[in-house]
Amino acid sequence: MALPNIKTILYATSLGKHTRPVFRQAVKQASLTDAKIIMLHVVEPMGEMGHALIQNYVSEDLIKKMHDEGISEIHKTMQERIEKFCAEELQSLDQPVVLNVEHVVAEGNHTDSILEAATSFDADMIILGAENRFGHHSHTGQQVIRNAKVPVLVVPTGKEYD
Repeated sequence: MALPNIKTILYATSLGKHTRPVFRQAVKQASLTDAKIIMLHVVEPMGEMGHALIQNYVSEDLIKKMHDEGISEIHKTMQERIEKFCAEELQSLDQPVVLNVEHVVAEGNHTDSILEAATSFDADMIILGAENRFGHHSHTGQQVIRNAKVPVLVVPTGKEYD
């Protein structure tokens, strides 16, 4: 039986301040197999109650404009994070690492969105972080591990892992 080929890695990120170790693992895995990284950030949609309240004060056009600007800002943040990581960590390496990263923003339930993205991008591996308190992974991490069709690498996050 042949070893599995890893050509696409789905890296799910909260864009939190302690997520660099998770991205570091994604980059390491990608560099070992010359894989593409799909950097995914999931945004929970606004609930019906919140949407109904906002509709009383602003127009649908303005709501859509704010939504689109928010998604655009998330993409900008993702690109800036990648550039900063490359400048701070990859420039000093003896062997140059070339990253192939596509950033994607999904809206919906975190677990469902991660699993759907893994399927739609034909990911061979999922890498995500989990606040590992008292030996337990996050609820999202547990659900992704339980339901994923591909290997899942869970990296503990937090100040002590930076």
